[in-house]
Amino acid sequence: MTLRELTILAPDGQDKKIKAIIKNFDVVEIWESIKPKGQPKEINVVVATDQLQNLTDALQEAFHKQKGWRLIVSPVETTIPRQEDKKEESEPNENAQKVYGGLTREALYEQILKGATINSDFILLVFLSVIVTIIGLITDNLAVIIGAMVIAPLLGPNLALSFGISLGDQNMIAWALKANVVGVGITIVLSVLFGFFVPNEYLSASHEYTLRASVGYDGIILALASGAAAVLSLTTGISSTMVGVMVAVALMPPAVTFGLALGGGLFPDAYGVFLLLAINVICVNIAAIGVFTHKGIKPRSWYMQNKSKQSKKMSLLILVFLLTFLILLVYVWQAF
Repeated sequence: MTLRELTILAPDGQDKKIKAIIKNFDVVEIWESIKPKGQPKEINVVVATDQLQNLTDALQEAFHKQKGWRLIVSPVETTIPRQEDKKEESEPNENAQKVYGGLTREALYEQILKGATINSDFILLVFLSVIVTIIGLITDNLAVIIGAMVIAPLLGPNLALSFGISLGDQNMIAWALKANVVGVGITIVLSVLFGFFVPNEYLSASHEYTLRASVGYDGIILALASGAAAVLSLTTGISSTMVGVMVAVALMPPAVTFGLALGGGLFPDAYGVFLLLAINVICVNIAAIGVFTHKGIKPRSWYMQNKSKQSKKMSLLILVFLLTFLILLVYVWQAF
């Protein structure tokens, strides 16, 4: 059984209300500290992760308008004696919100937001991954391209976009779109500049370049798998580095190839790669939204849950429409 320690800093006179809320949940252990003068009372709870999200939601519902309270969630490495899993004797509660990988909705939010933060490190990693990818494409070296994908920071912005859509969080959606535009924009601009100076003979002789200049339907499957794996990396503990490589496979090499083709005046190639890149971006986010929904990630309040449903419905309709349109363009492009 995976456990978490929840530390609650109780406002004056609210400790009884907090303990009354906690009694409604099946917690492993509960204790409280002696209240220092002028400081909030500290109540500590050890709880299984399958109870954590509902407990934190109940406490937030009761105290989110009050000042002087705080929730602190900490991992529990082990307990002695070991806490055994309890056998479920009743039907599972359909309203229960699950916690995957030991992370609450709030913890997922913080972790995903960090990956979509535009700072000097993000820009430098984009710049370096573009340079390495260009070298790999020109020299037809797959190992170098894989190395570029390892450092490409394209996982975070796309996870943030799909997570924001799943929660109906307009601020996160705007933040993620900005990070995606900055990341992909820098990639394309740098690639175009290099494309001015790279002889077209080098590109046409590179198998890695020509492979990405010819759009195919297999890229759709790759992008869908990448988006699904990206969410699973957060909710089940899969290596985020390896999943980041999967997402970068679908985004970084096509974006660089598109820029090189534009810079070199290879416009038919650029058109095909643009279709591939656009399809991949859409598929990554469709798959990620689907997995977030399957995992039961939703806002705390009823109002925000309705808002998130509207956000997901509208976003998925737009994404599916764009994907259908792009697939039609691919069909026409391949036919002629």
